Amino acid sequence: MKRVIVISTSLRAGSNSEMLAEKFAEGVKASGNEVETISLRGKEIKFCVGCLSCQHTGACVFKDDVPAIMEKVLNADVVCWATPIYYYEMSGQMKTLIDRMNAMYPKDYRFRDIYLLTTAAEAEEETPRRAEMGLTGWIDCFGKSSLKGHLFCGGVTAARDIEGNGKLQEAYEMGKGV
Repeated sequence: MKRVIVISTSLRAGSNSEMLAEKFAEGVKASGNEVETISLRGKEIKFCVGCLSCQHTGACVFKDDVPAIMEKVLNADVVCWATPIYYYEMSGQMKTLIDRMNAMYPKDYRFRDIYLLTTAAEAEEETPRRAEMGLTGWIDCFGKSSLKGHLFCGGVTAARDIEGNGKLQEAYEMGKGV
């Protein structure tokens, strides 16, 4: 049994990327694995100031919601990120969390498989490329891990536009295949 963490980075209730995350989590659960979804909505996540104290102490100088999230990521076998695409890039809150997880760099970690779920108003195939590149920059810092899958659903703007879209079933199947 694998321990899977799904991080939904959208701050909008009922967001399309959150709905993909929920379906992915349902698939993970259906396959008999353990899954926990973390929503960044309502979380306090301060900006990294680049002091690098975390590289010496293993902990960030800021006391907010990041250490608890980071601990769950460190102890997961699989990490799935879900983000809306804003201006052809991952959400700002996702990038802020990634930056703050710099304290993980010198630590041991369990995760090997990383998944990315993205949604956007734009539907062109290249729309999520920069977000994927940004996430792979983080993944590259953890040499034992790799991006195992990326699912993109374009053409969704308003909350819940994704309802009835076949990408929800694809997210479920991707989760089931973890």
